[in-house]
Amino acid sequence: MDEKKIKIHKDKCRGCGKCIKDCLALNLVLRNGKAEVLKDCLLCGHCYAVCPFDAVEMPGEYLAEDSQKCEGEIPALDPKIFLHSVKSRRSIRDYKEKPVEQEKLERILQAGRYTATAKNNQDCSFAFVQKERAHLKKVVWDFIDQKKHTWGKEIPRDMLPYFAFNQRRKADPSDDYLFRNAPVIVFIASNWPLDAGLAAQNMEMMAVAEGLGVLHNGYLARIVEENEEAKKWLGMEGKPVKACMLMGYPAVKYVKTAPRKAPQVVWR
Repeated sequence: MDEKKIKIHKDKCRGCGKCIKDCLALNLVLRNGKAEVLKDCLLCGHCYAVCPFDAVEMPGEYLAEDSQKCEGEIPALDPKIFLHSVKSRRSIRDYKEKPVEQEKLERILQAGRYTATAKNNQDCSFAFVQKERAHLKKVVWDFIDQKKHTWGKEIPRDMLPYFAFNQRRKADPSDDYLFRNAPVIVFIASNWPLDAGLAAQNMEMMAVAEGLGVLHNGYLARIVEENEEAKKWLGMEGKPVKACMLMGYPAVKYVKTAPRKAPQVVWR
C-alpha cells in the first residue's frame, strides 16, 4: 500500500518552521534543524504551498506542473465586481447554437478540480458532454421509455415529470425541455454531496467569467443516477451523480438583477 506522505528534501530545507506551523494535522516536526514527516497525512498541500525553498514534494499522483508561483500578495477579486457578478447571475434556459471552445471547458474543469473537498479527498468525477449529446439524449429517453413499460400505471410520483417531458418530446420533436438545447451538459459525481455542490458553484462562476451561462439541472442528475448505462458511459460507475449543469452561450440578456427576499440572518 502506497504511503500517503509528502517528502521533505533535506538538502533544500532551511528549518524555517513555516510548514510545521501551518500543518493542520500536526504531522510535521523539526529535528536537527530540518522538517520531518511523522505519519501518513491528508496531503492537503499547505506545506508545499508555504515552503519558500521548494523543499516539499507531493506524491507522484499530484501534478507538480499545475503549481504556480504566488508573486507578492495574491491578487484578490474586486469585492464590488464579484458581488455584482453573483447578483447578476441568472439560470440560463435559452442558449445560442454555438459550440463552447475546449480551452474554456478546460478552465471550467480546473475551477471544479481546485475546489476545496472534505478531508482533501478530491473525490469528484467530472464528465463534459458536447460532441456526443445526441447519444446521451437517446440513452436517457430510452431509459424513460423502458421504465414506463416496466411500471405501467404504477409510476412513482418522483418519476412523473420525466414521463411528461417525454410526452412533450414525442408530441413535438423540437421540444427539448429537459436538455434546453444546451451545447454542453456537465455531470459531477462524488461520494461527498457537499463537495459536488461546491465544485458546481465554482464552475458556474468560472463559466460566467468565460461569457457562458449555466442551469443547474436536478432532473438530469437524478435520472442519470438511476440509469446504470448512462453512468457507465459517463465513467461514473460506483459513484453517485450529485450535480448536473447545462452550459452554453446565453441567447437572452438580462438588464438588471432580480430582487430577493429580505435575508434571514442573525448578527451577534
